Amino acid sequence: MSSMPGDGTAAPHVTDTAFEDGIGQQWYRPAIPRAVLKELMKRSDAAGWRNFGLWLALLIASGVVAGLTWGSWWAVPAFFVYGTIYSSSDARWHELAHGTPFKSRRANDFFYHLSSFMTIREGYWWRWSHARHHTHTYFQTRDPEIQVTRPTRVWPIVIDFVGLVGCPLEIGKIVRHAFGRVDASTDAFLPAAEKPKMIASCRVYLAVVAGTIALAVALHSFLPLMFIWTPRFYGGWLHQLLGLTQHAGLAVNVKDHRLNTRTVHINPVFRFLYLNMNYHLEHHLLPMVPFHALPRLHEAIKDQLPPAYPSLYSAYREMLPALWKQRSDSTHVIERTLPARDVPQGALPAQSNA
Repeated sequence: MSSMPGDGTAAPHVTDTAFEDGIGQQWYRPAIPRAVLKELMKRSDAAGWRNFGLWLALLIASGVVAGLTWGSWWAVPAFFVYGTIYSSSDARWHELAHGTPFKSRRANDFFYHLSSFMTIREGYWWRWSHARHHTHTYFQTRDPEIQVTRPTRVWPIVIDFVGLVGCPLEIGKIVRHAFGRVDASTDAFLPAAEKPKMIASCRVYLAVVAGTIALAVALHSFLPLMFIWTPRFYGGWLHQLLGLTQHAGLAVNVKDHRLNTRTVHINPVFRFLYLNMNYHLEHHLLPMVPFHALPRLHEAIKDQLPPAYPSLYSAYREMLPALWKQRSDSTHVIERTLPARDVPQGALPAQSNA
């Protein structure tokens, strides 16, 4: 998963014979015993509900507290907490797009469309767009979710901590699609059968937002608008902070996720809100492993990977100077050290991409 593209544009669809020949080559695949992989890939309604149930409870509770404090200075920290919890819908949208948090398809679909609406990502469009991100991870002109462009543009990164790049672009796209205006880049990846669903979904999004605006006008209060979509602006800081660590500064146009994707150890609260997506390298190597099994997957294959970053601080300490240098030198990358390791007897290469 990445956040919305740093320059606000999806990668264009191009025809490149050399690229197509190269993309046919296999990505790096970790060696892992078949029985271990089978166990790790098991989906669990219990694990899904433990996380999503608690998330919903915290979202509702923090929203009630924030609403009750409206009109006082206590509303500032209260809505900060609510907005942060609300904006973790971005990590949930992403994992639900893979259909792995729950064993139940109904539960996956319900929470997928709920979190897609919350995070201002129309579900049908982004399900297919995100598949391209996994197929062409950090391939320039191909990956639609490259968050930091080459050469680096610093200002879009900074202002997207308050959603001022990605969110307006997504709102504009939802409005266009709601009126049936679908561009050629969307036609290039969205199946024809999905287009009516996407258009209908966008219309539902706008109807909910319009109803909320009408309620705010009737009540002569901005309060209703504080609960939907605006939290992505005032509460999206944490997702941006964590999301930047996924790929920024690393190698582009390589067929080895160990060179273009990071794993970073973070505290339990952030891991809960981020749905274990700090194990992002493991997620890209084996995207069908559910979020709750990613720590176990990390332990199973960590000797085949570059060392995980011990903290957010360590990741940013390396990443920020690299991004600054990439302002003028787009060829500069953070080099990751790969372990020398033979495939153990009895282990099989695992499926790489979904």
